[in-house]
Amino acid sequence: MTAILTNILAFAFALGVIIFVHEGGHLLMAKTFGMRVLTFSLGFGQRLWGFTRGETEYRVSAIPLGGYVRLGGESLEEATGDPREFLSKPRWQRILVYVAGPFMNVVLAVALFSALFMVGIAVPNPSGIPPLVGSVEPASSAAAAGIARGDRIVAANGESVGNWQDLGFALMTSPGKPVLLTVERGARRFPATVTPLVDPRYAIGDWAGLFPSVRPQVTDVRAGSPAAAAGFRTNDEIRAVDRHPIADNKDFVAYIEKRAGQRVEIQVLRDGGLVTLPVTPRLENGRGVIGIGIGFYQRYGPGQAVVESLRYNAQIVVETFRLIGKIFTRQISAKGALAGPIEIAAESGAAARTGFKYLLHLMGFISISIAILNLMPIPILDGGQIFILLIEGVIRRDLSLRLKEIIAQVGFVMILLLMFVVIWFDLSKHLPSHLLPGS
Repeated sequence: MTAILTNILAFAFALGVIIFVHEGGHLLMAKTFGMRVLTFSLGFGQRLWGFTRGETEYRVSAIPLGGYVRLGGESLEEATGDPREFLSKPRWQRILVYVAGPFMNVVLAVALFSALFMVGIAVPNPSGIPPLVGSVEPASSAAAAGIARGDRIVAANGESVGNWQDLGFALMTSPGKPVLLTVERGARRFPATVTPLVDPRYAIGDWAGLFPSVRPQVTDVRAGSPAAAAGFRTNDEIRAVDRHPIADNKDFVAYIEKRAGQRVEIQVLRDGGLVTLPVTPRLENGRGVIGIGIGFYQRYGPGQAVVESLRYNAQIVVETFRLIGKIFTRQISAKGALAGPIEIAAESGAAARTGFKYLLHLMGFISISIAILNLMPIPILDGGQIFILLIEGVIRRDLSLRLKEIIAQVGFVMILLLMFVVIWFDLSKHLPSHLLPGS
């Protein structure tokens, strides 16, 4: 019950902030151009609470899956010819009003990731890791293909691989399907076919038993753990244990797991210098642990944090369109790639339980995703309205009211169908199969 409440509260907070920023962009741009703003609403449907300031009503509505800004004279039926009405304004101003919402989502995502990179956060599969194999899972398809530590992956299915993020995308979006890798070992190159395993919940794959060559970094220190008592800090880079060099995460975990109750000395790189920390692993579930999270930790100064945030957001945009392409070409299941409100709520709760900054990380990802969705030329969304205005600008006249009504109706049906599909996917992930209709 506590987990469900956390999911609901985290989802409400995350989506509330994102919607507020998005609709706030429309509101501010409309007011900048002197347009008459009638309603600013967080949510749809029945009004729950609100107040009126000037000519604008600010409200919270019952269905928290979006929001809207209602402008005076936004439709031909409401237009009176008032110069402050939406349809009385030049097309370029109307386009900017529509663009402002997604633009503010981009600003929010950049701001959130910039702040997170300044305080430090572990980012999954960052682009800075070279496609160099650090270790290979025994009995995996990568091991069977003859791939070994030190090999460099230079291509996947004929496409060049520049970093581990490129390789990870190729593998994880090919669940249960052979992926032909080009492997470089010294001066020799050879082909190797691997098959990522399917995640039964999300219908996506894994890394086929491959792990990158990157020194483990401390991403968090558990309170009351041996590591906390020994003085470990986030961003410590583990270099050696008992004078044995550590090449990657797997080396470190394997060494510590075998030494419960034994004092070990761990050498870490901290602020440019080497520090030795003695610690005794605690026995938990039959293995030694010291109570740290390890991964790829990223922390930068303010200027570099903004640069990295812009790069990270661009990476998300590129991956999103590559993922959409794989969905349409049926290389990956839409069920595994799409998430609806139930799944987003579950992910929000999980992120909040991990730590508030991980909830902010998820919010940044959702915000940039909403910007992408809204800018697509789908009728009734911002991108669809922009597309219509651009067409009208090219032909130098307004489309007929009847045609606009048909476009709006088609768009509304499309959005309803998309919502139905993603909610069905969510239910199929979170409910036992025997509770689903038709099972």
